[in-house]
Amino acid sequence: QVQLVESGGGLVQAGDSLRLSCAASGRTFITIYNMGWFRQAPGKEREFVAAISWNGGSTVYADSVKGRFTIARDNAKNTVYLQMNNLKPEDTAVYYCAGGRLGPLYTVANEYSYWGQGTQVTVSS
Repeated sequence: QVQLVESGGGLVQAGDSLRLSCAASGRTFITIYNMGWFRQAPGKEREFVAAISWNGGSTVYADSVKGRFTIARDNAKNTVYLQMNNLKPEDTAVYYCAGGRLGPLYTVANEYSYWGQGTQVTVSS
C-alpha cells in the first residue's frame, strides 16, 4: 500500500509563508505517480490546490492559489512539496497529499487513489 506522510503545517499570520512536505514512507516510491495537494476546511468539501506530473514536467493550480503557491517534487528524495507564500486566512484547512495514476493531472479528489493523513495549516488575520 502507498503510504504518504505530510508535514510542515502550523499556525502562521496572514502574509507568512509555509512549505509543506509529503514524503513516501516505508517502501513506497512516488516516481510512478502523479501527485496532488488538496485541502479541506471544516464543513466544506475537499478542494483541489495543485498537482504535478510524475516527472515534474507539468503542473496545475487552483485559481485561488495561482501566483502564491508552488508545487514541486524531488523523486530522488521521494518527496513532493507545496511552497505557500502570502498566506491568507481563507487558506486555513487541513492539507492532504495525494497520489494518482499516470495520465491527466486531475483536479477532482476521487481521481486520486492514495492519501496522506493531512497536516493542519491555520492562518490568522
